[in-house]
Amino acid sequence: MLFNSFAFAIFLPVVFALYWVIPHKYRWMLLLVASYYFYMSWNVKYVFLILLTTAVSYFAAIFLEKASDKKRKRFILAMTAIICLGVLFFFKYFNFVSESVVSFLNLFTLKLNPLTLKLMLPVGISFYTFQTLSYVIDVYKGEVQAEHHFGIYATFISFFPQLVAGPIERTTNLLPQIKAQHQFDYVQASYGLKLMAWGYFKKIVIADTLSQYVSKIYDEPHQYQGFAFVLATLFFAIQIYCDFSGYSDIAIGTAKLLGINLMTNFKSPYWSQSIKEFWGRWHISLSTWFRDYIYIPMGGNRVGHLRHCFNLVVTFLVSGLWHGANWTFVIWGGIHGIAQALESTIIPKKYNKSTGLFWIIRVMFVFAFCSFAWIFFVSSSIGDALYVISHMFSGIGNISEYLRGGFSDIGMARLPFALICIWIFILAIYDLLSLKTDVIEVISDKKKMIRWFVYVCFVLIIVFFSQKGIAAEFVYFQF
Repeated sequence: MLFNSFAFAIFLPVVFALYWVIPHKYRWMLLLVASYYFYMSWNVKYVFLILLTTAVSYFAAIFLEKASDKKRKRFILAMTAIICLGVLFFFKYFNFVSESVVSFLNLFTLKLNPLTLKLMLPVGISFYTFQTLSYVIDVYKGEVQAEHHFGIYATFISFFPQLVAGPIERTTNLLPQIKAQHQFDYVQASYGLKLMAWGYFKKIVIADTLSQYVSKIYDEPHQYQGFAFVLATLFFAIQIYCDFSGYSDIAIGTAKLLGINLMTNFKSPYWSQSIKEFWGRWHISLSTWFRDYIYIPMGGNRVGHLRHCFNLVVTFLVSGLWHGANWTFVIWGGIHGIAQALESTIIPKKYNKSTGLFWIIRVMFVFAFCSFAWIFFVSSSIGDALYVISHMFSGIGNISEYLRGGFSDIGMARLPFALICIWIFILAIYDLLSLKTDVIEVISDKKKMIRWFVYVCFVLIIVFFSQKGIAAEFVYFQF
């Protein structure tokens, strides 16, 4: 069930109404049933995988709590990781590894055919697998207590707003809220609706509009060259941000309707001054997961500089692989890891923050760098990515023809281009202001006439300028 579907428009009000009508002691049951129904709407068979992962992590945490010696605890933790990651590997990476091994052997004239399976990637498997692993690891460390109520724990893992694309919640934040008794808060619910509206604007007005132009170029890149690649790459940088942060906003807003606060997942990432800052603002729940469970256990920055750089690169290579079973994602992660390692080597700490013109230059550089890296993320193969990079400035000697040809190839007329520029400008201003204030709260505190004028205008924009007749999936559903 997509957030931007008619089915969800019926599902959410029903869950919302029932949640606040029934007694507190039954609410976890409602959330559990609603979450599993929400998940099974994609494919009923998926439910057995999430049930398996949930059951394994549930019993593992209880066994960890009862275990008396470290050796036994390590064994339980290792077996849990093997089972949970094994399920993830089988469905997401089996074909990738098989094809990669065969391709490597073919280099040495060992001609083999890869063993591949016709498997459909279960929606959200990477997200709920990481959520269960963080729970078990935290119990292993003694940072949280094991949850003995299976139903409540299952609700924590399957909570529908964040189930299929995050945020990847931590035990200490979400689980206590599942168990807590909530009173309806009009201000919180109102804020949630406004945040959802902002998320829908980013998804169905900006992201879905840009996706058609990006797909046209990147689906068949060898048919194009020149400025069309520049446009498509910049469009994708905005598209994936609006698509994924839009999902996060809708998820967080939906949870607020139920009295639950999810963690912030994006903080104006394209206004960052460094790659390190970018990753402190982009997909925060995932980047902090890798920080806490891979980067820091490897030694983090508490080691020598070369080892620190190694830790950064390895962490980002794993992050790239998490995003998809393709070498393009690994390269994308490696680019960011190497960039952070170079930053920590070249840029002194006293220059981590700039103002004025230097701030603008650094922000523009980070955006340009991230846009370049997205080429590998969006390309179907390394060959396609290299083709785009090598041909994106073809014909630039004749600048007017270069620009005209790019717009012609991408198929964007003047009016749609003007409109998308307006929407991106609104997005940029909102994110810029969000660096220092909560824009939604500021608007909510305005006089009634002003704030309702803004609300009505915003709803009209969504109604009249969204992509109609489709319910496009969110990009991160494939991960």
